[in-house]
Amino acid sequence: MDDRWMGAALCRAVDADDLFVEGAAQNRAKTLCAGCPVKAECLAYALDGRIEYGVWGGMTERERRALLKRRPTVRSWGLLLEAARRHRDGAAASERRSA
Repeated sequence: MDDRWMGAALCRAVDADDLFVEGAAQNRAKTLCAGCPVKAECLAYALDGRIEYGVWGGMTERERRALLKRRPTVRSWGLLLEAARRHRDGAAASERRSA
């Protein structure tokens, strides 16, 4: 798995224990992810690696388990999320050109 994105993660500046919490503290941990430039890469890393604990890419372990259960045929979350990003960016560019 490619982990070069980790150097740009906002969570690099916080104590890792703050991301491996339970209950309401998980919502506080997720707020850090909201503005992270590598949120999708982080989420894909956790989903592809079936990481069971902690907040990754703005999702708790329970949220990731539910997503994996809903989409059992996804072979690479990294590829899926990258394709979604390209689609979104292409649609946004097209919309700007037509405006």
